[in-house]
Amino acid sequence: MENRVAAVIAAHKRHGRGGIVSVCSAHPAVIRAAEELAREYGATLLLESTSNQVDQFGGYTGLTPADFIAQVKTLLPADAAPVFGGDHLGPNRWQHLPSDEAMKNSEELIRHYVQAGYEKIHLDCSMSCAGDPVPLPDATVAERAARLCRIAEDTRAAMPGAVPLVYIIGTEVPVPGGAKEALDGVTPTTPDAARTTYAVHKDTFAAHGLGDDVWARVVALVVQPGVEFDHHGVEDYRPERATALSAVAHDFPHAVFEAHSTDYQTPQAFKDLVRDHFAILKVGPALTFAYREALFGLSQIAIELGLETDTDLIGEADTVMREAPADWQKYYHGDRREQRLLRAYSLSDRIRYYWTKPRLAKSVQELLDVLGTREIPLGVAHQYLPLGAEACRARGEKITADNLINNTIKAALAPYYAACA
Repeated sequence: MENRVAAVIAAHKRHGRGGIVSVCSAHPAVIRAAEELAREYGATLLLESTSNQVDQFGGYTGLTPADFIAQVKTLLPADAAPVFGGDHLGPNRWQHLPSDEAMKNSEELIRHYVQAGYEKIHLDCSMSCAGDPVPLPDATVAERAARLCRIAEDTRAAMPGAVPLVYIIGTEVPVPGGAKEALDGVTPTTPDAARTTYAVHKDTFAAHGLGDDVWARVVALVVQPGVEFDHHGVEDYRPERATALSAVAHDFPHAVFEAHSTDYQTPQAFKDLVRDHFAILKVGPALTFAYREALFGLSQIAIELGLETDTDLIGEADTVMREAPADWQKYYHGDRREQRLLRAYSLSDRIRYYWTKPRLAKSVQELLDVLGTREIPLGVAHQYLPLGAEACRARGEKITADNLINNTIKAALAPYYAACA
C-alpha cells in the first residue's frame, strides 16, 4: 500500500511539478473548509497536528493523537480520506527538561502518533534541551532523529497492513506559529547547510540500522526559503534569493523541501515555491486568522442589521484573553494599546487558543444563532467580508453567516491548492 504523500513527492521528482498542502490546524471550521477544497481540486487532504496541539498528555487542545483523528472523522463526510501528519515531533514540548528525560517523552510521543494512524512524521530534534549547547550540532540532531525514527519503524512494524511511514527531517526549522519579534529580512538556508544536514542524517540513520528502504521514505527536508511572518508583517518569497538552494533538491533522489511559515504569502509566491521544489507547503495561523476575521466581520454585520446579542463578541474575546494571558503574554509586547491590537489582529493569531474557552465559545454561538440562516445583503457582507462574499457568489451559495465563515477560510487556503495542483 503506497503512502499518498510519497506518491505526490515522487511525481514532483519525476516532473518538477505539483505539490501537497499541509493544513496544520485543529479548528473544526478550518478542517471542514480544507476537506471541501481538497475535494474540489482532486487533491490529497493532508491534516497535521503539532506537538504543541496534540501529544500523549493532551497538548493545548486536550487531545491525544488518537483523539485528534477520531475528532476529525466526526467533522468530515464518511467518504473523506485524510492523511494525518505530525509536525515538530521531538523534544519541542519538553525543552525545559534535560535531554534524556525530554527524549523519553519524545519516544512515547512518536509511539502514540504512529499507533493512532499518522502517516507523515516530522522528526524535529533541532531544539536544545536543558544543559544542551545552543544551537545543537547537526550530529546531535541527527542522532536524536534516528532514535525516534527507529521507534516509529518498530511501532509501525507491529501494525500489519499499515501504510509505510514517510519522514521529514531538517534542522533549520522556523519557530512554530511565526516569529515573536519584528522581522528585518530572512536569510535562506545555504546550499552547503542543506547538503550537510541531508548527508549527516543519512549516515546516522544507516548507523542505526535504518537502511535504504527507510531512507527512501525521507521525502523532505525542512529549510528556510526566505519566508516568515511576524505580528504585523510578512517576509515575501523572493525566488532569486533561493536559486542556489532550490538547485540542491536535485541532489536528493527521493526528497524535496518542506516550507514552513508560508502563511500570508501571495498566490504567485506559492506557485514559485512549488516550482522551486518547496513542494510541501505548510499553513496554519493564516487559516484561523481568516476564521477570526470572519467572526469579527459577522459581529459588525449583526450590528448593521439591527440584531442584538447578549455579548459583544469582539470585546468578549479581548476580555477572555486578558483574564487568561498565558497563551499570548510572552509573545505580545508593547504598551496596552499595542497589546490590545496584537490580541485581536496579530498575524501569529494567538487568539486561536481561546475559541474553545466556554465564555468565548458561548459568545460565538450567540452571534451565529442571531444571524441564523438569514441571507445577508451583498452590500453589507461586502463591506466587512468582501472575500467571503465574492466567494459565495462565485460558488452560487447564499450569503449566510456559515457560508461567509467557510468561504473566508477557503479564500485564504485556495491559493495553496491552486499552486500545488
